[in-house]
Amino acid sequence: MLPRRPLAWPAWLFRGAPGAAGSWGRPVGPLASRGCCSAPGNPEVPLTRERYPVRRLPFSTVSKQDLAAFERIVPGGVVTDPEALQAPNVDWLRTLRGCSKVLLRPRTSEEVSHILRHCHERNLAVNPQGGNTGMVGGSVPVFDEIILSTARMNRVLSFHSVSGILVCQAGCILEELSRYVEERDFIMPLDLGAKGSCHIGGNVATNAGGLRFLRYGSLHGTVLGLEVVLADGTVLDCLTSLRKDNTGYDLKQLFIGSEGTLGIITAVSILCPPKPRAVNVAFLGCPGFAEVLQTFSTCKGMLGEILSAFEFMDAVCMQLVRRHLHLASPVQESPFYVLIETSGSNAGHDAEKLGRFLEHALGSGLVIDGTMATDQRKVKFEASKSHANHRLICLSPGIWPQVPLQPPAPSAPPQNPSSPSARLPCPCLPHDMPLELPGPCWRPHCLCDSLRPLLYPAPPWCPSRLIAGVPGCSVLSWSLGHSLSGIDSRMLWALRERITEALSRDGYVYKYDLSLPVERLYDIVTDLRARLGPHAKHVVGYGHLGDGNLHLNVTAEAFSPSLLGALEPHVYEWTAGQQGSVSAEHGVGFRKRNVLGYSKPPEALQLMQQLKALLDPKGILNPYKTLPSQA
Repeated sequence: MLPRRPLAWPAWLFRGAPGAAGSWGRPVGPLASRGCCSAPGNPEVPLTRERYPVRRLPFSTVSKQDLAAFERIVPGGVVTDPEALQAPNVDWLRTLRGCSKVLLRPRTSEEVSHILRHCHERNLAVNPQGGNTGMVGGSVPVFDEIILSTARMNRVLSFHSVSGILVCQAGCILEELSRYVEERDFIMPLDLGAKGSCHIGGNVATNAGGLRFLRYGSLHGTVLGLEVVLADGTVLDCLTSLRKDNTGYDLKQLFIGSEGTLGIITAVSILCPPKPRAVNVAFLGCPGFAEVLQTFSTCKGMLGEILSAFEFMDAVCMQLVRRHLHLASPVQESPFYVLIETSGSNAGHDAEKLGRFLEHALGSGLVIDGTMATDQRKVKFEASKSHANHRLICLSPGIWPQVPLQPPAPSAPPQNPSSPSARLPCPCLPHDMPLELPGPCWRPHCLCDSLRPLLYPAPPWCPSRLIAGVPGCSVLSWSLGHSLSGIDSRMLWALRERITEALSRDGYVYKYDLSLPVERLYDIVTDLRARLGPHAKHVVGYGHLGDGNLHLNVTAEAFSPSLLGALEPHVYEWTAGQQGSVSAEHGVGFRKRNVLGYSKPPEALQLMQQLKALLDPKGILNPYKTLPSQA
């Protein structure tokens, strides 16, 4: 496995924070803050059985004979040290804690099969665990269930360089898989803020959505096959790599999103899309949520199929993540912020489309300010022959529409594009930076003095990061190459991906992951701010506007039963009233098992219980999770 590599960030982003730049040396994944409590003082997490009204089911307890059997099955893979068991017993949010005394670390599906066969015979409950990055308590024990970790099941089994089909074990870390397939000109169809720690098996078991859902859809569509070990140890090998297989029931779909309650996923076959040749990211400030919605509608119409992500966050959320990362805002402070990503195969075409969209959004008042980052090496921009002003796109760090600049004097003679003098007379530019001026045109003048007052923020930089339309030219292009530095897409994505960490440092967090009609997506945030008043520290909303997914978070200094009572069942009733879902992508786990009735009819719940009884009659797989409690 490849080591984690810290990213390099320009110093001007870390404005006014002594030593802040060093904070980027931490791993990006959410487990970077593992062991840091969300409340001051880092108190011990209360046991789940003490905080919640839950009763232990009549499972057996682990004996010395069981430990000996496990040691024979997975030599060196049995962990009983209490100190080593502390972290796997606690969820990432540090709000749930089990008391498991045994952790097993198999390497193969055969070892998993032998473990489950033994546990089935002995009536021992098992808690499957991947990267333990879940938000609903599905990956940690409630009582003393045996923790079965997939961490050592981390091998890539095969990859087809033409079809892009990846077959791997369930314990492969998503970020490492991403790096593996990107080196082969493909990408993973999902991307999560937890990618540095989460396992692909856990992603599939929870049907994780993430940041690429808008472009590539859910795992129900991209997962081609699974290998699953059932509760009695039976290995169900449906690890097909076929794009089309219409032979009876599609059994793999039962296990996608089942959260380890029907079987333990041990291997995955997944379809990886080709790696886009062009990726552009824009970060915008909007004056209101109505403008966010209109920006999304306009964005879809103007960008079409190259639109791959449309994320939003409110001002409070932005303030918290900036404080956590010690970052200056890349755009003017606004009530709402939007992150847009495009991905496609044509660098110039995609950047131009995004640039024209941003010009329209800024000119129509949908957007207050914006920043655009690109990884393109060369971009061409069509200039209007009839327009008297230069049309300007700034690739980094800001973008402005129709910036008036003084044109060349009308008496100036046309320049021969091939002559050495047909270069921008600017000392900031590298000497080897080519300037192409196809067709008759006027020689452009130095833009440095004209542009420098417009920059926000204002680090030292020059027009080598600009593409400008010059009156009289059909096309003006600059080869950007090594000269493009400063803000990039990773920095903009960090503002979105590390929100969860920032919230966890603000206090105890009540988290809700809701699917709602997009026009009502933010109404519940406004409703709760009025409902909770000073009893909540912050109420924030962010999420995936493109697929109607709101991440609603309420922070407080500490856990409060009265605050929880004000939130629940109100949030679920409000969501049900909008025909929404109480879980968009985080799953059900322990936290939401008793609120499924707000999103599923009784007939669906009954069928789910019947499937559980069929595949796991003793109920040993991940008990107390996913399904409603039974009397």
